[in-house]
Amino acid sequence: MQVTETLNSGLKREIKVVVPATDMEARLMTRLTDARGKVRINGFRPGKVPVQHLRKVYGKSFMAEVVNEILNDARSIITERGEKAAMQPEVIMTEDEKEAEKILEGGADFEFSLNYEVIPPIEIKDFADIKVNRPVYDVPEAEIDEQVQRVAESTRSYEPKDGKAAEGDRLTIDYVGKIDGEAFAGGTGSDQPLVLGSKEFIPGFEDQLVGTKAGDEKQVVVTFPENYQAANLAGKEATFDVTVKEVAKPGELKIDDETAKALGLELLDRLREIVRSQIESQFGSITRQKVKRQLLDQLDAAYAFEAPSKLVEAEFTNIWNQVNRDLEAAGRTFADEETTEEEARAEYQRLAERRVRLGLVLAEIGEKAGVTVSDEELQRGLFEQVRRFPGNQQQEVFEFYRSNPEALNTLRAPIFEEKVVDHLLGEISVTDQKVSKEELLAEDEDGEAEAKPAKKKAAPKKAAAKAEEGEAEAPKKKAAPKKKAEKDAE
Repeated sequence: MQVTETLNSGLKREIKVVVPATDMEARLMTRLTDARGKVRINGFRPGKVPVQHLRKVYGKSFMAEVVNEILNDARSIITERGEKAAMQPEVIMTEDEKEAEKILEGGADFEFSLNYEVIPPIEIKDFADIKVNRPVYDVPEAEIDEQVQRVAESTRSYEPKDGKAAEGDRLTIDYVGKIDGEAFAGGTGSDQPLVLGSKEFIPGFEDQLVGTKAGDEKQVVVTFPENYQAANLAGKEATFDVTVKEVAKPGELKIDDETAKALGLELLDRLREIVRSQIESQFGSITRQKVKRQLLDQLDAAYAFEAPSKLVEAEFTNIWNQVNRDLEAAGRTFADEETTEEEARAEYQRLAERRVRLGLVLAEIGEKAGVTVSDEELQRGLFEQVRRFPGNQQQEVFEFYRSNPEALNTLRAPIFEEKVVDHLLGEISVTDQKVSKEELLAEDEDGEAEAKPAKKKAAPKKAAAKAEEGEAEAPKKKAAPKKKAEKDAE
């Protein structure tokens, strides 16, 4: 096998590979000889079929296997050159049918070229200069008490009452939501319980039902918040035709061990423990995000090198497709987002380049540190991914990943990245800093997600966050007047 470099420009490489006809012939003869004792051909005893007869019958098909074997091993040629290909190399070979026929007949050298980009060498720098502040919010007991009461509300009893509904009463309602006179998907509900004052529905909805009675029909007019989870409804005015089917007054709420038992727990202390764990986990996730952002920003500043264009192109395509899907779903344009398509492309191109560079740096750090992802960790990642989808889709999603090794491997990358981040946090200087809840929840000056472009709203901003975090998009919930509910204790 003769290997000749024909292009070496920046990260781009092209090598020409020539396998002489004599080598091809030798490989073919090895296959034919091996097949001689296995094939059964009428007129010949087992193992006594002449090789030349086998060649006449199977020569071209066996030579095609030889060609495929060489192409499949082509990546080893790159490894032997001491290079790492950024993506699967492009194989260029003759399209001339007569020339291809000669190769299969063993009458010509097999020539092809590999076109690829290399991953640039990355020299890992000392971590001593990396310093991050870890914002820590100590959850006060009052906040635990408030959440416990909120969870305990589900055990409160209600009794039907005559007369007008007041704050704290529970209504049972039917509703049909409309925008511009047309009912919208997900805007219809039946036998929906609603406690007035719970702020469970969008602002203004509950207030307009105070004073209603069982049997009343009421038209409620509200405006969806600008940051509403269903982007196609955000900021729009809607009317809801509401039928009040029942008004019920609340019974006394006791928060004690019996309340905990009604929730399937042994003691009130266990309920408080679960609530505390969930709240601390939620704030801990925000802390983690901010610490990771600081770390990645400093790594981004420390490593400036040309990223493989094909990797950047693939990353940009993923981001850009998501941006356009979100815009379409929201019924918005780039002008609505206070930008232009050209400016957005440039912004997301920079984001894609950053993502690729940081990915390569983290991969190099992880490789040198011996970071790996176990099958057990991958399995947990799979179950976590499946949980993002509605129950009726979970089995389908699970089977998709289990039957597609390449798709399953896409879950490995974010797990690996988080493990490398954990490794780095053990190597760098991390200083805990006590902060208030407001300070913890405040967005960073240039956005709340890693490398998210500044001054981007709604759909494009959301797409950038997903691309940066490497997360699959979960299906959107139906658009009802409810806010996104806070999770109850499990």
